Amino acid sequence: MGRPSEPAQTGGIMRGEEDAQQASFLELFFDLVLVFALVGVVSRMGPDLLSDNVGVRWLSLLYTVVLALPLLWLWTTTAYLTSRFDYRNGWIQLLVLVSAFGLLIMATSLYEFEQRGATFAIVYVVLHIGRPLVLRPLLREHENVRALYTRLAIWASISGVIWLAGAAMRGNHRLALWLIAITVDMVVARVRWPVPGMGRPPTSAWAMSSSRYLPERYQQLLLIALGETVLSIGLTYANHPATLAAKAALVVTFLSSVLMWRIYFYRAGQVLAEAVEMSSNRAAAGGIVGVAHLLMVLGITLAAAGSEIVLAHPAGPSVPAWLVVILGGPALFLFGRSRLERVVFNRLAVRRFVGIGVLVLLAPPLFFGPPLLAAIAAAVVLFGVAVADARRAAGRPLEAPSPSA
Repeated sequence: MGRPSEPAQTGGIMRGEEDAQQASFLELFFDLVLVFALVGVVSRMGPDLLSDNVGVRWLSLLYTVVLALPLLWLWTTTAYLTSRFDYRNGWIQLLVLVSAFGLLIMATSLYEFEQRGATFAIVYVVLHIGRPLVLRPLLREHENVRALYTRLAIWASISGVIWLAGAAMRGNHRLALWLIAITVDMVVARVRWPVPGMGRPPTSAWAMSSSRYLPERYQQLLLIALGETVLSIGLTYANHPATLAAKAALVVTFLSSVLMWRIYFYRAGQVLAEAVEMSSNRAAAGGIVGVAHLLMVLGITLAAAGSEIVLAHPAGPSVPAWLVVILGGPALFLFGRSRLERVVFNRLAVRRFVGIGVLVLLAPPLFFGPPLLAAIAAAVVLFGVAVADARRAAGRPLEAPSPSA
C-alpha cells in the first residue's frame, strides 16, 4: 500500500498501470472524514423525523437525499481523481487534503443547519469548481484529460449558481434549488459534461487506469456506510434507557446491518473487480457500478436513520415517514444491489426484487404496529434474501463473474 509521504514520480501526474492499486493512507484518511459526514446527515435527519409536524417529517426525507448526495458525490469524484492521477504527486495530495477539510466543514454545518447551511453549499461549490481549475494547468501534456476537466469546471460553475442561490434562501426554496443543483451535477456527469462547440469528449469520465482500484474503493465506501450505521446504532442505544424493547431493537438493527453486508459481498461485491476486469467496456461498467453503490449507500443511510427511530421509540406508534426509512432504506439498498448483480452476472436479481415487493406490501399493515415490529419485518426480509442466496449457491462451485458489458 502506497504512503502519502512518498515522493512524486518523475514520470508526471498521471497514474501508471504498474502503480500500487490499493488505496493510499491519504485516501483512507479522507474516508474517515466521510464517516463523520454521514453521521452528520443521520443526526440532522433524526430530530425532524421525530417532529410533531407531519410536513417537517416528510421534508426530512428530501433533505437526506439533498445533503447525502453532495457528500457522496465529492467522495466519488475524489476516488476517480486518485484513480486517474498519481497519489504521490504533491498537487494531488493537496487536493485530497483540501477535499477532506472541505468535507469536514460541510459535515459540521449539518449540526446547526438553519444558521450554517449556506456554508454547506459554498464549500461544495468551491471544491467542485476549484479542483478542475487547479488540475487544468498541470495537464498541458494530456490534452484529452484536460478537456474533460474543462467541461467539468464549466458545468460546475453552472450548477454552482443554483447551489449559491439556494444558499441565499431558507426553507423549501433552498431545498428545491439544491435538489435541482445536485440533479444537474449527477446527470451531466453521466453524459460526460456536454458543452456546445466542444464536440464529444475523447476521454471518458469513468475511464479507469486499473480494473481493480475503483471497485475496491467502492467496496470500502460500502463498509464506510455500514460502519456509520453501526456507530449510529451504538450512540443512540447508549443515549436511551436500556429497556427490554431497546435491547431487542439493538439486536434487530445490528442484525440488519450484518445482513446488508452479507448480501452485498455475496457474491457480486466479492468478485466486482474481476467482473470489471473482464468487461469489454470498463468505462460503461464503471458508471453503472458507481450509480449502484450510490443507491446502496443512500439505502444504508436511510436504514441508519430508521435504526435511530427504532432505538429511540421501539414500542410507540408508527408514523408513515418512519416506515419509509425503516422499510425504504433496505428496499433502496436491495435495488442498488440488483443493479450491481446486472453488471457482474448479467442477470435480473429476482430474489432482491421479491424482497423489495415484500417490504412494500408489508408497509400498510405495519402502520398499525410499533417501529420495532417494522424493523423486525425488514430484518426478516433481508434474512430471507441472504438465505435464498446461500441456497442457490449450496453444493455448487463459487460462481465466476459474467459481466454484461
